[in-house]
Amino acid sequence: MSQDIAAEGGTASVDVEPAADSIEYGLFARLAAEAFGTFVLVLGIVGTATFNLFNNGQIITVALAGGILVMGAIAAVGGVSGGHFNPAVTLGVTLAGRASWRDLVPYWVAQLVGGTAAAAVMFSIIPDTLLPFAQVSTKAELFQGTANGFGSHAPAGALTAAAAQQGGSPVEFTMWAAILVEVIVTAVFVGIILAVTSKRSKSAFAPVVIGLALGALIIVAWPVTNASLNPARSFASAVFGGGWTWGQLWVFVLAPLVGAALAALFVRAFQPVPAIALTEFEYAAVTVEERTTPVDADRVAAEHDVVDDGALPAASEADAEERATDAASDDEPKGEAPRA
Repeated sequence: MSQDIAAEGGTASVDVEPAADSIEYGLFARLAAEAFGTFVLVLGIVGTATFNLFNNGQIITVALAGGILVMGAIAAVGGVSGGHFNPAVTLGVTLAGRASWRDLVPYWVAQLVGGTAAAAVMFSIIPDTLLPFAQVSTKAELFQGTANGFGSHAPAGALTAAAAQQGGSPVEFTMWAAILVEVIVTAVFVGIILAVTSKRSKSAFAPVVIGLALGALIIVAWPVTNASLNPARSFASAVFGGGWTWGQLWVFVLAPLVGAALAALFVRAFQPVPAIALTEFEYAAVTVEERTTPVDADRVAAEHDVVDDGALPAASEADAEERATDAASDDEPKGEAPRA
């Protein structure tokens, strides 16, 4: 921080760090933030699930780890990249008009890399002595317990498999049930994100709301699919789990993307178009004929920019003055224009 004394005024000249909102981050910085955030998120979910046998297989520990760590990741680097950490969220935000389409695929790649790196860390530290306790023969088989699946591979099917040995039938959810659940929970999750991050939202704790929502939705979807909501999380488990996980992975890529798209389209359909407030100069530039002509609602809606969840910025005062000068040369009656 410089302390140079200005010769003219004799006061200290201090270099003040610009506000975070005024900083424009490059693509590399944003991709690094997305990779880091996805790494943290998958570390919490897949990492906890890897050794969840020590917690008697309870989902509450996985949900808490995922929800709390996503809060931390959003608070840490959300201001850099937007804090998506999930291909479905990126798609939803883009469809809602809050992100650029040119960033979609790069964000997806960064998220897959970050999630896979977290899974690689957890896979590498599995001790061979743990396999007998988990009643599996390979690390990949143990890691399949962290993967998303339906039917006999869903947590409900695995937990009730013992019923088949006693003459009963295990609880197995169908593929369509898995698709429906993943679409719904992801749509709710992305809808909450779009709502609490809107400029019209009064929520002051968006990371907390998002983290708690993720944890709750993981608990809801867990018996049916082991709770994906995130294609990057599902891909990370399939890479090291192998086997049957590859055959069912498409469900946990497609369904979350569909759910995110539905949430984004719903938000866009019901998002109000803000009214345009005219300045004194702009009002003076409007002719009498234009003031009395009925407004074309479709044209007004088209003039608004929904990319940043708000109206286009008001025209500069210089532009307004120029239009006012042009209007003064018209043949319209002169006189003081009423104030807006």
